[in-house]
Amino acid sequence: MSRLFVVSLLAIAVGGCATYREDLNRGERLYAEDKDYERALAIWRSLEADRDSLSLQDQARYAYLRGMTGYRLGFRADARHWLAIAKAIEQEHPGGLKEPEKARLEESLTDLNHDVFGTRDSLGSSSSTVKETSRDAEGCSPACAEGETCQAGECVTL
Repeated sequence: MSRLFVVSLLAIAVGGCATYREDLNRGERLYAEDKDYERALAIWRSLEADRDSLSLQDQARYAYLRGMTGYRLGFRADARHWLAIAKAIEQEHPGGLKEPEKARLEESLTDLNHDVFGTRDSLGSSSSTVKETSRDAEGCSPACAEGETCQAGECVTL
């Protein structure tokens, strides 16, 4: 009787993992072939709580597909979050993403990072006229030595 119980339990566990992978494959089909991003996103959201049941390679695929789905739908903050997770998993446990997917991930993540950090080009065209200046502190004559600051007219070691 206990042998039957163990076999049944094992069959249920294996079947559960297969179901998550099937959901991942179904969502990928909706994303890649049908371009039905809304339905794909619904699958990703339902799979999110159980994504740790997937292999690490499948977790990278899940995060990549979820991020790219958000990117296509214009959910840029969400897309950046999931693509960063996909990149981290892929770096630590390679094999989940194909080379074209890795390239697309980098391009998309770079674009999304511009939303957060801006670009060097956009900073170069700034009209700011602020210039850094320095002067000796008043009250400390001569100026304090390196590693000291002027407080109440006296040089104090930092």
